[in-house]
Amino acid sequence: MSKWGKRKEEYDRDDDSDGDGESPVKKKTKKKFVSDDTSTIEICEISKTRKVSVRMWQGKIFVDIREFYIKDGKQLPGKKGISLSLDQWEVLRNHIDEVDKEIP
Repeated sequence: MSKWGKRKEEYDRDDDSDGDGESPVKKKTKKKFVSDDTSTIEICEISKTRKVSVRMWQGKIFVDIREFYIKDGKQLPGKKGISLSLDQWEVLRNHIDEVDKEIP
């Protein structure tokens, strides 16, 4: 059992997003990035304003690539970013070699 409480395979089949690369919830209300329902593990900082993290949201795991901004001395998540479900992450991961071949 993983640190998330379920094996990865159990989450793979739970994804009900529509595959458009956006978060499954599309509300216009402002919400905080981290809530009681969310746990986030920062993986790396790919630039001063961009981070990659793995997070659990509503019982599902997502790979999150997001821009951050600074307000009142605090680094906060911005609107620009993408949350990939585990299925979407796996598709991207399986095509990394193809992307690398196209980069001169």
